[in-house]
Amino acid sequence: MEPLKAVTSLDPAKKAFSLLDEFKQFAFKGNVIDLAVGVIIGAAFGRIIDSLVKNIIMPLVSLVLPGEQGYQNWKVVVGEKEVPYGLFISEVVNFLILALVLFLFIVKFLGWVMRTKKAEAAAPPPPTKEQELLTEIRDLLKQSQAPAAAPPQV
Repeated sequence: MEPLKAVTSLDPAKKAFSLLDEFKQFAFKGNVIDLAVGVIIGAAFGRIIDSLVKNIIMPLVSLVLPGEQGYQNWKVVVGEKEVPYGLFISEVVNFLILALVLFLFIVKFLGWVMRTKKAEAAAPPPPTKEQELLTEIRDLLKQSQAPAAAPPQV
């Protein structure tokens, strides 16, 4: 009878509230919200890059390559089916440009900013007036205590 007692002692309402509390703790942590904002901004950035490729780069490429839209309209016809491999090439170009922009921004620009901040943090603060005065006194004492002429050798 004990297994039956254990099953009846489970309170579904209590478990549901516990699950809800755990979800609240997870969903409303700062890191999750920051991640959501990052994903939304990333999606918007991806659309900007997509527009750059489709509206600026592809028309420029079409000036060089034959056809109206350059390689975007390239396709192979197999039987009655068309395989638009030009669209795939367009997406690869889109990806490469996005990767290049992210590389330049994240690795080069943010890396430079982080190195600059580390250099500023690592640089010692300028000496205070008291420290400068003590340094001058130390230097004067060292000069006045300069070693005398070397003793004669026998």
